[in-house]
Amino acid sequence: MKLTIQEKLEDKGITVKDGHLPLLQTRWDAIQALKEKIDSANLDDADISLRNTPGGDHIE
Repeated sequence: MKLTIQEKLEDKGITVKDGHLPLLQTRWDAIQALKEKIDSANLDDADISLRNTPGGDHIE
């Protein structure tokens, strides 16, 4: 059973204006879709590295 954002917020005791619900539902659906993609993603191909260059981002 898929919960709507309205049901989820009501369970937590949060009230939202009716005019805001369509926008929240759209964003909630997008977040859920991203979660589904990350669960099935091959994380070995998603390595990211960050390197700090002291003194700025110039390279000599």
